[in-house]
Amino acid sequence: MTAMDDRPLDPGSLVSELEGHLLIEATRAEGRAEAARFARSLPWLTDTQREEVEDAYADNHLALARRSWERTARRGRELRAEYEAAYHALRRRLCTAFLLGAVVLAVVTLGSVGAR
Repeated sequence: MTAMDDRPLDPGSLVSELEGHLLIEATRAEGRAEAARFARSLPWLTDTQREEVEDAYADNHLALARRSWERTARRGRELRAEYEAAYHALRRRLCTAFLLGAVVLAVVTLGSVGAR
């Protein structure tokens, strides 16, 4: 399977893109449902006003969700960077301890062989 520009499609990115579209559509539907529920609580609105309120409410709902997703993604990247830094620091300490232990073992072994 290839993209329109003859590059091979990556199934993982295709699935991620599809999931993104489904998430946005689900959020839009949720926003429209909440907007309709809210507009019903304002019985004095005309039909045109009700549509405008519902549209504004649904747009606001989607914008809030998008900002929340962006914050979550940003925080995920921050946490990943923090954990990777901690992992690399721990790995360096472990390698240092291993090498130091190997040197000490070699010195002790050579010392005991030389003492014979």
